[in-house]
Amino acid sequence: MRLPRTAHTSRPWRIHEIAGGFHVEDVWALPTPGGPDDLVRLVHQFANGDGDGVLVSSPVPRLLFAVRWKLGELLGWDKPGAGIDARVRTLRDRLPVDLREGPRGPDLRAVPFTSVYLTRDEWAAESANRTVHAVMHIGWVPDGAGGYRGQMAVLVKPNGLLGAVYMAGIKPFRYLGVYPALLRTIGRKWQASAGERSAG
Repeated sequence: MRLPRTAHTSRPWRIHEIAGGFHVEDVWALPTPGGPDDLVRLVHQFANGDGDGVLVSSPVPRLLFAVRWKLGELLGWDKPGAGIDARVRTLRDRLPVDLREGPRGPDLRAVPFTSVYLTRDEWAAESANRTVHAVMHIGWVPDGAGGYRGQMAVLVKPNGLLGAVYMAGIKPFRYLGVYPALLRTIGRKWQASAGERSAG
């Protein structure tokens, strides 16, 4: 379920301390019911999954990402000089001491997101290229029924006019192709892992 931006901005997340200048692009409730300490399980599902991670484990997102990588290769969007610690500084440079010295969390395997920090109820990972500097923020929130669930926010800082045009151009694909399949996959994998934990 898509949520209003205030579902992210109204919470006292630590990401607010370091992501000044970023725009909250999307906020989604994740179909991941659990207990108060289950964020780390969700983070590892994102990062590892069945080898590809949840972001590209469905056919539609996999196809769209493949098209995106090909365009990036042709247009030079993803060259090493356009990424983290090249075109933009990593958000880890902005971390307060407690976050810098705390757990970092895993990097994603299938897409170029690098973990920034991990707490009991937050995980942030970043990516950058010639078009945008982006943050995927996964929070762990009360579900209103005595349990908890994941909440995903995507924060972006477009790189000038190119970045603004790029974000506008991919918006329909995100809403029609990527997010619906992504949420279904997250929910399916979450339920499967819950079943395995129960059986174990």
